[in-house]
Order: sequence, then structure tokens, then C-alpha cells
Amino acid sequence: MKATPLTFPKNFTWGVATAAPQIEGAAFTRGKCESTWDNFARLPGRVHNGDNLDVACDHYNRFDSDFALMAKLGIKNYRLSLAWPRIIPAADGKVNQAGLDFYHRLFDSMEKHRITPWVTMFHWDTPQYLELNGGWRNRATAEAFGRYADVIVQAFGSRVKNWITLNEIRCFTIFSFSGNLDKAPGIRESAQVVNQTVHHAVLAHGYGVRAVRSYGGCGARVGLTDNLDIFVPVEETERHIAAARSVFAAENDRILGAIYHGRYTPAFLRACGKDRPIVEKGDFDLIGLPTDFLGLNIYTGTFVLAGQKGKPERLDFPTGYPQTTLTGWLKTLPQSILWGTRFAQEVYGAKAIYITENGYGAVEQPDKRGEIIDLHRRDYLRQYLLELHRAIAAGVPVRGYFCWSFMDNFEWADGYSIRFGIVHTDYKTQKRTPKLSARWYSSVIQENRVL
Repeated sequence: MKATPLTFPKNFTWGVATAAPQIEGAAFTRGKCESTWDNFARLPGRVHNGDNLDVACDHYNRFDSDFALMAKLGIKNYRLSLAWPRIIPAADGKVNQAGLDFYHRLFDSMEKHRITPWVTMFHWDTPQYLELNGGWRNRATAEAFGRYADVIVQAFGSRVKNWITLNEIRCFTIFSFSGNLDKAPGIRESAQVVNQTVHHAVLAHGYGVRAVRSYGGCGARVGLTDNLDIFVPVEETERHIAAARSVFAAENDRILGAIYHGRYTPAFLRACGKDRPIVEKGDFDLIGLPTDFLGLNIYTGTFVLAGQKGKPERLDFPTGYPQTTLTGWLKTLPQSILWGTRFAQEVYGAKAIYITENGYGAVEQPDKRGEIIDLHRRDYLRQYLLELHRAIAAGVPVRGYFCWSFMDNFEWADGYSIRFGIVHTDYKTQKRTPKLSARWYSSVIQENRVL
């Protein structure tokens, strides 16, 4: 095929993503215990319409047909997560063989359909028995994660070569323990405790890296997925770029700085003051273990300009600024995928970057013909891919892109009201229907370029 200016690198990885708690269902099947989100969804007023994760997309029973649909669409890479509560469902640490067997069947099906797994060890579904003992406030949770990571890498290391330790540390630490009522467990703690939860999470990341290095076998790779704070220069001139870069570094140091620098920066510790986290000897030997790639979940960002004497000024979005339907947090900002990846390379030296999530949430239903003509999602994805192409052309080492999400699913506090899938899920019948965006994305994958 003749090359075009919008062609991606020859070995670029295209895929889709989901997470176990959002699609599997079977929430209490064959030994799986309650997760923090299973518990949280049953608290009055926390999740839209009282929705829960009990059935979700019934992927637990329908994975083979779901993978057949992926294969039909030409999707060869799939980012999924494993359910910690399904594999180690009790405080005694005993492994649930039925949980391991389920994932072996799932990987069998992926192999049959020639789909490569990219496995996230943890995507927010903390076992509730750990939360009752302090959860991420307690160092014991990081240590329990380390044992869980050892179990799954030993069990699946011959089948999985691409590992992600944790998904979006901010969401199950900072957002969950700062009084935010829409993230499980939805509790307000002191600033010091919140900082401690983050420290325990990056420590858990280190345990995950260690597990892959110890048991992953030949060719195993591992990284973190982060929903970093992204700052976009309002003008692409060096003055405004420098302002955006400085804010980026300051806001991301507590997680990416810890991992890439192997320490907390003096600036971060000064900002913490008396609320700095307690660090034990040897913690950063784990936290700073080298990784193979950085996964970034990029949806939006914040505009920044250089004010007086170059001081960064963050700009609020004005009324009427484009955003996805009913999800006020998701402002459409395609340049975020350019500057998020570029600054990750420049500030932290990331040598291989994967977009592990990018997507569009909306309220939508099939038309009279039973089709979903989601032009809004197609246009959103196309704009972001154009900016991603620009980043790669500028030398940013982006190696792959995973669209969120393969199918409509449980969207946390929004329940089943907001749909991010390129495949429509009828939650009553569990029928899957590819949307226009799925057909478009399938063509993008096939031609390896923006269409």
C-alpha cells in the first residue's frame, strides 16, 4: 500500500481495552469475594441508578464470542485486567484455583482467535477484606499485592508477555481517600494518609515489576499505566511550552517522579511538609526498579499559558467548551495526547510509551435500523489520533494505542448510563452490536493510518 502522511510506524500496536470489574460480572461466582467496588455500588446514592457489577457484560460466560467479534474486527491486541478478588478471595492468602482456571480458559480463547493479551494486574477492584483492614492506607495491602503478583505471573507467565502493574494510581488513592464520593471506598482521610496511600501504591508497583522479573520468563515486559495530569501550552511557542512543562513536572512527581527517579523529589517533599509519607528502608529499591514501557491513559488536559515572568497560569474551560455527553470531566482536548506523551519523554525519559486508554463517553441507543451511528466518537478518536501521529513524527516514542473501550460496560459511578464502547452492549439481552466507530477503527487498524 502506498504510504500516506498519516501512516503509523510499521510495527505499531493497535488494540482495545477493558477491565475485569467492568465487564466480567459473575461477581460472586466460583469463590470470588467482594471487591471494594462490589461493596461501594451497594451504598445508597453512590452509583447512578443503584447499578452494580453483579452481571455487567457477562463476559465471564461470553468471552469466547467476544473474542470472536474482536477477531472479526481485526483487533489483535487486547488490554484486560485480572480480578484480584477472584484469584485470592480471602485474607488467608489461599489461591482460588477456580479463578486461575477461568483465566486459563480465557487465554485459551484469545490464543484460538490470535489475540495478544496485555494484562493489567490491578484495575481498582481491591478485595474488600483488605479494605476492612485499612486498604491502601495499610502497608500490608502493598505486600498482599506483591504476593498476588507473584501468583499470577507464575501462573500465566508462559502465556502473557506484556504486563501492567497498576491502573491509574490517583483514582484508587488520592481520589478515593480525599472525600470524593464517586470513587470506592469514598472516604475522607488526612493529607498525610492520602500521601501514604500513594506511597503504598507505588510500592505495590515495585512488587509487580519484581514479580515479572522473577517469574515472567524470556521476553516478558512490564510497565505502569498512569492517568497523568496533562498541561497543554495555549501557544506552541517555547515560552508557553516551558510553562506547561514545569507544571507537568510538579504535578506528576509524586507518582512518575518516584518511579523514574527512584526517590521523592525535594520539591515534592517540601510541598508535603508534615504530611509527607512514611518511607521504609529499601522501599525505593523496589519502586525504582526499571520498567520497559509507560502506559498512559489520556482523555483530556488543562491549558496553560506563560504569564508574567513566565509564571504558568492554568486556564479554566469556558462555558460551552466541547465535552463528551454528561461527562463534565471529559473536555475534548486532542493536543493532550501530544503533550502528555512528549512531556513524559522529556521530563521522565520514558523510552517506550503506549496509550493504554483513550475514548469517548456518551448516552446513545440504536436507531430504527438497530445501528449506532456514533459520529461524535469517530470524530473524537480521529482528532486524537491525528495529534498522536504528530507526536510520533516529532520523535516521541509512542509504540501503540488501545481504544477505550471495546464494549459498553459498567462505568464506575456512572453505572451503565454512559457508554464508552465501540461495540454496543444491550444489557438486557447481552447482544453486542459494533458501532460505526468500530467499523472505522477496524479500517484504521487494517491500513495502519488515520482515515
